[in-house]
Formats: sequence, structure tokens, C-alpha cells
Amino acid sequence: MHLVPASLDELLDLLDLEQIDLNLFRGRQPRTRLQRVFGGQVASQALMAATRTTDQDRSAHSLHSYFLRGGDTAVPIVYDVERTRDGRSFSTRRVVARQHGRPIFYLSASFQVAEEGFEHQDPMPAVPRPDDCPSLGEMLQRLSGRPTADWDEEWAALDVRYAGDSRPGGAIAADGRAARARVWVRASGSIPDLPALHRCVLAYVSDLTVLAASLVPHQTYIGDPRLRTASLDHAMWFHRAFRADEWLLYDQVSPSASGARGFATGELFAERGTLVASVAQEGLIRRVDPPS
Repeated sequence: MHLVPASLDELLDLLDLEQIDLNLFRGRQPRTRLQRVFGGQVASQALMAATRTTDQDRSAHSLHSYFLRGGDTAVPIVYDVERTRDGRSFSTRRVVARQHGRPIFYLSASFQVAEEGFEHQDPMPAVPRPDDCPSLGEMLQRLSGRPTADWDEEWAALDVRYAGDSRPGGAIAADGRAARARVWVRASGSIPDLPALHRCVLAYVSDLTVLAASLVPHQTYIGDPRLRTASLDHAMWFHRAFRADEWLLYDQVSPSASGARGFATGELFAERGTLVASVAQEGLIRRVDPPS
């Protein structure tokens, strides 16, 4: 079963949207047995649709989105872009993703021309280097009992390494946070030198593990049959230039879980320590009876 595309080439193919009319695009689906479209796929395709309607001298600096309905993996997704505003420095786009005549996802994105300004950032935490970290599949095998190969197959478009979490023995020293998790991530191959494409790939990546941080104190994981999980909303800010095919540290923390929802934030750092993006998400983490 593939949770995500079976290769980086397939992921890049998903982001090569078909234009079917002015401001109207169609996105393909990966081969999958899942019954719902992965949220990161919809977000990344919607961001690409918005990008395709924006002047090339403007880069996405933020996106805000809501997941309205589970997407049907058997049919394409249509992305309808509204050119909300084009100012001298900023452009705003609103995207509605539809299937079967109904909206499944809303995204608003803002684009800006390159400008100089004040500079500061959080420092990157001290963590083991990627080559010294186990694969995320190895860590999930310990939690779930599922073979590492099964997990690695689901993450085939990406190289993901487990850099620690705040469980007892989870490699992150107690810092007063109830729930923290870190992974190294990069695309599992080379991506063309198109900054907008790297942003869309990172939007895809950003939805993969951030909700899992809210489960760290509760001895469970995304994919546990006793849970129903789904992204509810997702926001992202792009701060500085980066490459999605080079190592990025995803430092994720969950300040709260309540009401069958988990809230988590994340910071993405390039390997040299540059803070390149920030993420916030709330998601469903509902207990259910396991299947018989």
C-alpha cells in the first residue's frame, strides 16, 4: 500500500498540473490503495496551481488552508484559482480544490517580490547528523510491529531519518515540552533548479509528520488502527531560500491535544542551520475501536 508516491519522479509528475482553462487546473493521483487523498498532496498541488497564475518575480511566502472533505483517490482533483489581488509587492491567490462538484480543500496563498530587510532567526537545535540517525521506518517498526520495509515503501519519494522525540529514552532531553519530535528529511533524488517547485515539494513534506508530534506522550502513532487521524487545517511560511533535495531538519512540537484534536508547530532548518520555513497544523486524533 502506498501512502505517498512510489518515487520522487512520481511526486514531481503529480505537481505537473494540466491546465484545462484560464485559472483552472487538473491534478493527477498516485497509485494507491488508500481511500482518502493524502493532505500534503492536495496542499502542494493547490500551491502549484496558485503559483502558475502568479508572475515569476514573486515567490510564495505563506499559505493557509482547510481540509473540508476526504479526497477520492480514484478521480483527478480540479483546482480553481481566484486571482484575488496583484499589488506592487504582493499577490494573493485563493484556490478551491473540487471533486464530484464539491469543494474538498481551500487554500489562500500570498506571494512577494524579493526584498531586503531585517534579519534574525531561532537557532537550530543540536541533533545527530542524518547519517547517524535511523530511518523513520526503523523507528516506526519499534512502535507498530510492522516491518521497516513496509514503512520505507510508503515513504519512497523521500528520505526520512528519525532524530529523536521526547518519549522516555527518545533522545531529546526534557525541556518542559510534553511533546516534541524531530526528523531529517529530503527528497530521494534531484529536483530541477526551480525554486517554486522546491516550495511545493516542501509543502508536501510538511504534512507528513507534524501531526504525529501530538501523539508522542500517548504511546501511539499515526497509522495505529485504534486511531482515526486527519489534517484539519495547515499553515506554512517560507522564510529563506532552500532546496528540498538537501537535508532539512523538521523540529516539531505539540503545545496541546484536546477534544480529539492535536495542535502542532514545526520549524524547518537547512543543514547549515538556516531557518527556511515554519508550519502550524491542527488535526483529528480520535480514538476508535480497532477493526475486528
